[in-house]
Amino acid sequence: MKLNFSKKLSIFALLFYFLSTMVASAEVSWSFSKSKKFAQDIYSGNETTFYCGCSFQNIGKKLVPKWSSCGYSPRNEYTKSGKQNSRSLRIEWEHVMPAWFFGNQMECWKAGGRKACKRDKVFEKMEADLHNLVPAIGEINGDRSNFSFAHIDGEKRVYGACDFEINFKDRVVEPRESIQGDIARIYFYMSQTYNVPLTQNLQKMLKTWSNSDPVDQNELERNSKIFRVQGNSNPFVEAKQTIKKKVARDHAPATSTSTNSALSEAAKTSKVTEVKSYSKKNKLADDF
Repeated sequence: MKLNFSKKLSIFALLFYFLSTMVASAEVSWSFSKSKKFAQDIYSGNETTFYCGCSFQNIGKKLVPKWSSCGYSPRNEYTKSGKQNSRSLRIEWEHVMPAWFFGNQMECWKAGGRKACKRDKVFEKMEADLHNLVPAIGEINGDRSNFSFAHIDGEKRVYGACDFEINFKDRVVEPRESIQGDIARIYFYMSQTYNVPLTQNLQKMLKTWSNSDPVDQNELERNSKIFRVQGNSNPFVEAKQTIKKKVARDHAPATSTSTNSALSEAAKTSKVTEVKSYSKKNKLADDF
């Protein structure tokens, strides 16, 4: 008995729904520690710090910034004990949206801070999400802490030529204009994926930043590499580049020119296909 066209279409739609559901239910299954190893692969070939634009290199088992490449000079070259500030000599992996920002309202955080949340599976996935990790000089990472992003009027620079302004009193930082859009799209991604609330004022500033600093090729390539490892793209990067989302570990999003040759075998064979949203998505993408 032959099936008519409408029945065939219904069967196809049903199969597509179940396949989509299976893909969407997969989850990130590694720790923040492992993400840092993947992140090193992702930035291979573009070893540049996020906030200062300094080049860095792998020396032994450490990632070391080259200060002269960006005119960086440490705010504190020596510690109070007279030792050289070791954090200024190494690269660390910074959460653009701080762990405090996405974790402080969770029950585990209220019970015992970040340490207590280490045992929480949802927090573990948020902490390990590669879309939110960038390389930064350790001193910058430490000084930024969980400070908010904001516009700072007339604040002097304290890291040499690095355009990263900080106001310790008000607990705010202002990044260079060329990465403000990147920051905005990361915040929107984290908010939508994990239902992290953003205030209206913050949303307004981030939308302005995103419009003023559109997606560039480096951001597109980074998104593509993360897709290969983690299995999901940042839709706020895709929205500006009309990337065709294709859930397959051996294909990058369509508009990227990356061959991802720098990825390690462990990254290439990652079994993760999608990051699961743990609660209802917000409407940020609708008016982005």
